Amino acid sequence: MVTEERVPSYEAVKEKIKQIDNTIIIYRVFYNFDNLSYRFQLIKKDKMCIVEISKTLLDELKNNGSSSDQKLAQILKLNTSSSDCWNKVDQYA
Repeated sequence: MVTEERVPSYEAVKEKIKQIDNTIIIYRVFYNFDNLSYRFQLIKKDKMCIVEISKTLLDELKNNGSSSDQKLAQILKLNTSSSDCWNKVDQYA
């Protein structure tokens, strides 16, 4: 697990998620060393969606790239709007 201070452009991702659906929260973030990406666990009510965002994209976003902002929005919208992404969380697991 990675703290939000260690995730490049964490606040930008959080804000973009809020713009898409303000009921979604970032639960946890993990770093995937195999493909150099961050895995965001998103929670909405009793369901979880996992979205992977490349470190490269987050670094570019940090440097104020408008095309990076558009790519991030596309990734988040595509994943959060897909019912396949959202899986019920077993609260007793």
